[in-house]
Amino acid sequence: MRLSLLIALFVCPAVAQPPLEQQIRNIAADAHAKVSTACSLPGTPLNCDLDAEAHPPMQSVFKLPLALTILHQVEQGKFSLDQSIRFQPEDLILPMPYSPLQDKYPQAGVDVPLRTLLQMTVALSDNTAADILLRIAGGPKTVEDYIAALGVTGFHLQDGERALHRDHSLQYRNWFEPQGAVQLLRTVSDHSPLTMEHTGLLLAWMRSSRASRLGLDLPEGTTVAHKGGTSDTDNGITAATNDIGLIALPDGRQLAIAVFVTDSTADEATRLKVIVRIGRAVYDSATRLQIR
Repeated sequence: MRLSLLIALFVCPAVAQPPLEQQIRNIAADAHAKVSTACSLPGTPLNCDLDAEAHPPMQSVFKLPLALTILHQVEQGKFSLDQSIRFQPEDLILPMPYSPLQDKYPQAGVDVPLRTLLQMTVALSDNTAADILLRIAGGPKTVEDYIAALGVTGFHLQDGERALHRDHSLQYRNWFEPQGAVQLLRTVSDHSPLTMEHTGLLLAWMRSSRASRLGLDLPEGTTVAHKGGTSDTDNGITAATNDIGLIALPDGRQLAIAVFVTDSTADEATRLKVIVRIGRAVYDSATRLQIR
């Protein structure tokens, strides 16, 4: 019996996992889409790049750069977090978007603390709140210029939520290269341009954000600070199913990862599973790597 077992072990060795890049390509094939990814774990050779310089439509992922810009303006003295911002009737978006703010105040005409607008934008992905922030920030170009000033490349913001809700084709004008998204995440994690207090607020909102796709198959208790983005499905094609985030490894290191699923003909469950599996594959590879 023991001899048979030994023979079996030598004849049928454990099947080795393919390289991470190949694992990701294999997983991505299920999405029937253009899948682009990037990741970073400083001091290691971790590489999960798949078309990392692509220009996928980012949808609500833009709300993270937007929140960074507003918090920077707070630190410059333009605003204060407890300042009231007028929710004007002109800020209403029709047809009705996803917006707890607009659900609560369907006629607008109220003052809302800036802190609340930021929290709703990042944690709840509130579209109307985001457009209010975009208005007071100075528009898309202001956000784009600030992100570029941080040394982050591959980010382009041209339209707000109102425009995207009126013409879905415009979403392709708002894009984020996966490697640029990872650059931004690393900036926030490693050398934030914001004070410790404001960085902590931003990360707390990201951690409390609606279910992280990247974190759904990670070990219990794993912390994920993320920002997702999702489009509608038109004629069987979903333009954007995205998630970017910072994943805390067991030893405290922060893994930065971005996954964009573009123009997919797969159903929602399949698109979700692709991001979940990529997140797990990268996490498993990262936990095995030691700092050089």
